[in-house]
Amino acid sequence: MSRPVTIVEVGPRDGLQNEKAVLEPAVRADLVRRLEGAGARRIEAVSFVHPKYVPQMAGAEEVMAALPHQPGRSRIGLVLNGKGYDRALGTAVDEVNVAMSATDGFGLKNQGLSVDQQVQMLADIVAGRANGESSSGGTPSLSATLSCVWGCPFDGEVSVDQVAELVGRIAAMGVAEIALADTIGVGNPWAVSRMVEAARKAAPDTTLRLHFHDTRNTGLANAYAGVEAGVDVLDASAGGIGGCPFAPGATGNIATEDLVYMLEREGFSTGYDLDALIRTARWIGEKIGRPAPSALSRAGGWPKVRN
Repeated sequence: MSRPVTIVEVGPRDGLQNEKAVLEPAVRADLVRRLEGAGARRIEAVSFVHPKYVPQMAGAEEVMAALPHQPGRSRIGLVLNGKGYDRALGTAVDEVNVAMSATDGFGLKNQGLSVDQQVQMLADIVAGRANGESSSGGTPSLSATLSCVWGCPFDGEVSVDQVAELVGRIAAMGVAEIALADTIGVGNPWAVSRMVEAARKAAPDTTLRLHFHDTRNTGLANAYAGVEAGVDVLDASAGGIGGCPFAPGATGNIATEDLVYMLEREGFSTGYDLDALIRTARWIGEKIGRPAPSALSRAGGWPKVRN
């Protein structure tokens, strides 16, 4: 099989935001460069949130200033509201990812907005995009991520119809890519297949992206189900680090190296250098003061490369 699968690397943002260690912007920029050296072409580099709430993401502008624009590389900035979007426009981000929630409970906890208020916030951003330019010389592309698609720590179960209706509303604004996120890691492969099918019906012309956490050891199985359902874009975090400070019990994302190994063993094309990813995962483990939890950072790849 030669079907390409794009893996969006989220380690510098989602990976680091829930760690006890607070890394300096220079170290986070170094992580981006190492990941790009390992093959990352789309990478969530920063989050434009208030450092009072997420101190691990302080200095987003400094991180971006240390990453000159490079053709063929797309650096993504996450935003929670219009103020964050305005901050992003002052940097060289290539993409802006607007974080939203499928539930009122998580939306109010994470950004102080109900679902309807988040939809209006996104609509305001979309309406004002024609006048906004990033410092790289153009308006960055726009995507949206829906958190808690398969379950919410505050509102409980989330229905397929609830998510599909919201996906349709977002797609109607012209947002070209929508990510469905299992923020607390409660999904299963069958639920993933059902949700992808419903989202595709609601937004047939929109690219779907999937974002899984491995909280209950179903992350890679869910990624498999998504790929089998036809999704070609998935998020992952080097080393399997990550989590959400506003979602009790949430643990790391699926590990980039584990996902790359699974896909490329079957012949899918990801464009990543597995050995370089493993080295990067071990390096970031040293920086955060604990071993990266990914399987391949411990076991290595296969077949073994003899030096």
